[in-house]
Amino acid sequence: MKITLERKNDAVHLVAHNAEGNILVMDGAESIGGTGEGFRPMQVLLAAMAGCASMDLVPILKKKRQELQTLQVEITGERAEGKTPAPFTSIHLHFIMQGQIEDKQAARAVELSVEKFCSVKESLNPDIVVTHSYALHEGPSN
Repeated sequence: MKITLERKNDAVHLVAHNAEGNILVMDGAESIGGTGEGFRPMQVLLAAMAGCASMDLVPILKKKRQELQTLQVEITGERAEGKTPAPFTSIHLHFIMQGQIEDKQAARAVELSVEKFCSVKESLNPDIVVTHSYALHEGPSN
């Protein structure tokens, strides 16, 4: 896997490119010259973790014959205060699912996606406490 990163201004506006030609725009805080035109790197990490877990959750539910209609993940991270670097100390993922999904199946799918299959989580420092929760909203009947 290879990513190429380019600086786009005289500060910290950055654009990453992958081999498929997709881009990810990043920028820093105003205090270091950022202009708010992209994700900050720590936000990218949270988004990557939510995306990774979701890419595992969707096929798990499908295999269990659960009808997922919509999925939203709210992910929050707490960072060490007064430290440089300021790593995450805890991360929480909250999955909001709509569809015809059994509670027991949702709970197991969330657990597996985060605890067993998420490569991003497994790449983090093991001292970071990662928790998860979910909410189910019934979808329209067919």
